[in-house]
Formats: sequence, C-alpha cells, structure tokens
Amino acid sequence: MTDRQTGRIVATAFGPMLWGTTYIVFSRTLPTDHPILISALRALPAGLILLVAVRSLPSVKILLPVTTLAITNIGLFFALLLVSAARLPGGITATLAACQPLLVAFIAWPVLGRRPTLRQFILASIGVLGVALMLLDGRLSLDAVGILAGIGAAVSMAFGIVLMERWRGLATPLQMTTWQLLISGVLLLPIALVIEGVPSVWGPQSLPGLGYLIVFATALSYWLWIGGVQLYGSRASVLAFLSPVVALVLGAAILSETLGLRQIIGIALVFSSIGLSIRRS
Repeated sequence: MTDRQTGRIVATAFGPMLWGTTYIVFSRTLPTDHPILISALRALPAGLILLVAVRSLPSVKILLPVTTLAITNIGLFFALLLVSAARLPGGITATLAACQPLLVAFIAWPVLGRRPTLRQFILASIGVLGVALMLLDGRLSLDAVGILAGIGAAVSMAFGIVLMERWRGLATPLQMTTWQLLISGVLLLPIALVIEGVPSVWGPQSLPGLGYLIVFATALSYWLWIGGVQLYGSRASVLAFLSPVVALVLGAAILSETLGLRQIIGIALVFSSIGLSIRRS
C-alpha cells in the first residue's frame, strides 16, 4: 500500500471518527426531545456552508439519484439515529447502527450484482461483535421505538453507501456532499417543525454544540466519507466501526466511564476486522 493510499484511507476513516462524537454532543448540549429538528439544523446549515465553495445545484438530469442519496444517506439516517439516541442508551444505538457493514454486504448483491463472500461476512460479524462487547453492558432499556429507529438508521445508511457506489460518477465528492446535505435539510425541516415544533428552552451550550455538529461532525465528516466511498466503493463501510470506538473513548475521557477487559477486547476485534478488510481490499 502506497503512502497516498494510506492517506486516503485515513482521511475516509476520519469521517466515522467524527461521527463518534455526535452522541455525547447531542446528549449533553442539545434538546434531546427534538431529534428530527436537530437533524435538520445539522444538515441544512452544513449544506449552505459548503454551497459557498460549490456554487452550483444539481441538474434536473441527476436530481432523482441525488435526492435518493440525500434521503437514505443523510436525511432518514440522521433522523432515525437521533430518535434512537434520544430513547436508548448510546451504546445500544451505536451497536445497532454499527450493523450496517453486514447489511451493505447483502444489499450490494441485488443492487451491484456483487455476491457477499464468506470472508466478508466473517470480518463484518467480528466487527459487530467487537462493538457489542464495547458498548452493551447488560442493562438494556428496551424501548421498541428506539430499537426500530436504530435498525432503520442502519438499513438507511447501508442503502446509501451501496447507492453511492452505484452513482459515484455523478459529481465530485464536495458537490455530492453539499447537495445531499441541502436536500435532506430542506426535507427534514418542515417535518420537524410540524411534528416537534421549536424547543422552548435552549441551554447555554446548545449553540456551540450545534455549531460543532454542523461544521465538524457533518460538513467535514461527510465530505471525507463520501470521497472515500466514491473512491473505494461500499468496501469503505467497514470503517464505520470506528464511530462507536470513538464514542466509547470519549465516554471514558469525559464522563469518567471505565474501560474494562471486555471493552479492550471489543476494540481489538474492531481494529482486527478493519485491518483485515483493508488488507484484503
């Protein structure tokens, strides 16, 4: 592997690592009873910021595939993920969302005509097991809506990743990121206002927290991620396992949560799954 290839993989991996900061920022700085609104306020401003650099909108010819990507890859995924995060412990939400590499392997079969291999299934399963060891502590707060939302988020993201590979030649990564964020934000905002309304109280940390989500955990992370998926295809999905690893480490560093033997084994399994998958690819 050349230095350039290593650099591109690291850049792609940095996207899911930034996503791993989302849960702690959302739960500690923003109104968790407005997950759809926060999703809209996260996506739309990020798209507007990037639009300054792109200075163009998608043509009518590619509007349908771009809108489909915006819904699956960002809009529906953001909303379902934060709904799950608002109703379940972060570890459970992260574990549900981390199942998407397994889903990608099977969705790519009918969409891309690429049959999942046994090795691919085993490595993805190892990654999911590692995430489960890291984050599930046996004190499950079973909320049916939260669980279904977490599963839905994983399915939505998996479809988005596979479809991005299918349509990766439509535009540059920056254009695709900008347009997906704009469209998903425009679609989510009226839905959020009708269903959730506007929070009556915003805490003093809400503005910095929302600003961080917009700039770093959305605009920057998705630009890096979409660029990686356009380059490596759906094989990049395994890097999403890094998101719950970062969430766990932040919990230990900021919330003084303890890292036990089970968590260390889980982290080792995740990195083994990622390393072996990258080497095979």
